[in-house]
Amino acid sequence: MSNKKYFSVSEFAKFSRTTQETLRHYDRIGLLSPISRGNNKYRYYDGRQISTINMIRTFQTFGMSLEEIKTLRDDQSHESLNELFESQLDRIDSKIDEWVRARKLLFALQKSLHSVLNSNEKEITIQYVPAEAIILGDLNDYSRGRNDYDALFSFYNEMSKKYPDLDMNYPVWGCFSEERIKKGDWVWPDRYYFYNPEGHDRRPAALYAVGYTRGGYGHSDELYQRILKYVDINGFEVCGDAYEEYPLNEISIAEDNNYLMRVMVTVQNKVEKVQRRKAFGASF
Repeated sequence: MSNKKYFSVSEFAKFSRTTQETLRHYDRIGLLSPISRGNNKYRYYDGRQISTINMIRTFQTFGMSLEEIKTLRDDQSHESLNELFESQLDRIDSKIDEWVRARKLLFALQKSLHSVLNSNEKEITIQYVPAEAIILGDLNDYSRGRNDYDALFSFYNEMSKKYPDLDMNYPVWGCFSEERIKKGDWVWPDRYYFYNPEGHDRRPAALYAVGYTRGGYGHSDELYQRILKYVDINGFEVCGDAYEEYPLNEISIAEDNNYLMRVMVTVQNKVEKVQRRKAFGASF
């Protein structure tokens, strides 16, 4: 056995970047066995069997079991191999789609988390917020005794039909109309929405009065009152929709009474509004 094209189990394991135990297991199940035995009773592998190891690794990458690999190897027909390649290509394409959707979801969750890392939860601020792509649902129907849970169910059902390939694990938030905010009616949202880079709708770029509070879902009354008071005292007024979000919710907070809520109310400066009206002779 001095011919160097042969390798002992330990040599072949090292050369093929595997382990002796793995080689013994392959031998036991008849997937890859030593090609010969020497006079010393030791088992030896042929260097050409490296290609078999590579084949096994390749098919394992496809997610095939050792039993399936052995069946395919024993068959060795072009038809079986082509069918395998076709099915595995379909599986890989499907996995790619899943990972792309998962990446978009993780990016959205990470962006929501980053949006509150340096926020002051105690104060109200007036700030310009750039536009953001969202997917916005239809007007919620609260007739015939329907409540916000009924509306939310309808929203999910609507989105599933409209976007059949969309990952529905995105956090869903509520949008309230200007009229509802001015009336002090902010219990159940007019519409539901969620952020999505492929969304055809927009949360518009605008000045927003932004405030935070801690609590469970729907415990927003005190925050809205505080925001509206701040808006009025500082010479602003509500001029558009409000967006209610929970950047820190059950994903990152264990206690459901300690979620972090953010409310953004579209506002405009009263003085600037009057100046624009005088400058353009328009009615605002």
